[in-house]
Amino acid sequence: MITGYRANLDPGKMGFNFVALVFATLKEGDKKAVSAFEEAVEEIPQIVLAQRLFGDPDYLMQVVTRDLSAFQKLYDQKLSAMPGVQHLRSTLVMKTVVQDRPIPVGNAEIIASSHFKLKRFVC
Repeated sequence: MITGYRANLDPGKMGFNFVALVFATLKEGDKKAVSAFEEAVEEIPQIVLAQRLFGDPDYLMQVVTRDLSAFQKLYDQKLSAMPGVQHLRSTLVMKTVVQDRPIPVGNAEIIASSHFKLKRFVC
């Protein structure tokens, strides 16, 4: 249940003031293409979140850089060169409203799986 601990750093105070959401559509959806793309994603530290989606686009990635110029360089040199990419689309984040919210287990009934059940928690 607990997968680890980490310090949450303020990206802005560390100089990472530019956040973009990048949507990727792959040319092919077979296992080899997906694996190659995901391995490339893991090698780019500026991608702080990557999720595989149902439908189109195939992936959502959150990218942080110091500024627009750094993002453009990353986009041109690394993101667009990732294996299997047919199309990239990006949008800029204006404001983060919710980030790193804990899973809402307090005062909730949760059935995690058929292997175990969690009863009502009172926090």
